[in-house]
Amino acid sequence: MSFEDVLKRGDDFLNEYPRTNPLWNLASHATCLFMITGSKIILNTLYTPVLHNIEKLDYALTKARQENRSLLTVMNHMSVVDDPAFYAALPWRYHLDVDTIRWGFGAHNVCFSTTFQSWFFNLGKILGTKRFGEGPFQGSLDAAIRILSPDDTLDLEYTPGVKEIEKPIILQTVNNIDISKDTTKTKELVKFIKPSPESTNVLMSKNPFIRSKTSWFHVFPEGFVLQLQEPHHNSMRYFKWGISRLILESTRTPVVVPLFSFGFEKVAPEDSAEKGIQRWLPANYGAEIHVCVGDPIEDQVLENYRAKWRTLVAKKIDKNHPTDLSEELKTGKEAQTLRSNLAAYLREQVLAIREQTGLFDPEDKRFKDPQFWKEFTNTEGISEPNVKFIGKNWAIRRFQSHLPEFKPDDDDDTNVKK
Repeated sequence: MSFEDVLKRGDDFLNEYPRTNPLWNLASHATCLFMITGSKIILNTLYTPVLHNIEKLDYALTKARQENRSLLTVMNHMSVVDDPAFYAALPWRYHLDVDTIRWGFGAHNVCFSTTFQSWFFNLGKILGTKRFGEGPFQGSLDAAIRILSPDDTLDLEYTPGVKEIEKPIILQTVNNIDISKDTTKTKELVKFIKPSPESTNVLMSKNPFIRSKTSWFHVFPEGFVLQLQEPHHNSMRYFKWGISRLILESTRTPVVVPLFSFGFEKVAPEDSAEKGIQRWLPANYGAEIHVCVGDPIEDQVLENYRAKWRTLVAKKIDKNHPTDLSEELKTGKEAQTLRSNLAAYLREQVLAIREQTGLFDPEDKRFKDPQFWKEFTNTEGISEPNVKFIGKNWAIRRFQSHLPEFKPDDDDDTNVKK
């Protein structure tokens, strides 16, 4: 279910750079091709990339484009080179069209700490997300929702004659893939609110970026790289709620594909972070790198979650400000539970691919629990001494004191045990 103010904030975030200029798209495509070409050379020269079930990704992208939906891929996070290496492992057909090149998130305090980096990563279709307290309601998440919302599904937000409080409810109903069985009332509403030639779509007239097709967004929902020593290697943290927002709040349900990768941790082992120049040099030459593509998640499963979200919105919408998320829809227990359940479900789909490989020990069942990781991070591992990181646990704030955004008073007892 989409809200006008969320989409507008997404616009504002994207409008910080001149994405409506045709030259931006050219520069963006050139930047992406430069990175992809370099990554492909390194990947195919020094390593052995192996793609499993790439036809499933082909199918999902085709399905998304045919049904005027965006594509959302969800993958575990093994190393700092996951994004360029994963994307470089794909066939060239994924790189020849700027609209097919994926969007993604990058840590703001790492990727956007200088003006040059900010321009470079924005041209590379990466949005900066701020960690440590910013949470899932920040500009980059709103921008991602905007990107995942096809342009011609935004009309109803600005259609004259619809009461403000009805707009969010009606918009999601009309854009729903599988409209409920009782469609009589819905069809009447559609007739009433269908945009007329005279109506003006305010948002589309200020589209924040140029595209001719629906978009692809690639997400690492763990938020931080995770490299653990055996027997817990190639395990995952819990998935953060931001991934749920992308599915619940986009105007139309994206096609969602789970992926699981392994081997990238050999290219960039986290214990090299303290070894000077070795941090930036490839390691473990000749290692195999695997990307396993899962089946697209069934539309009806996602629609069931979105139906619960629509019901919740109808109950908890702020009638005095119906164009935005109410406080209950942000931090209320029901909203948090729904987002947690969806994020946990997505994690299960990625975990299922891990288990299908037959290469790893069963994952510790506690790893899916956010509370486990909160306590583990706050105690800097003391709560579970048998779980050992390769390198550092970057979720501990004080380990990032070398970055420009770090403030001494950030490192307090509410986040890290001193």
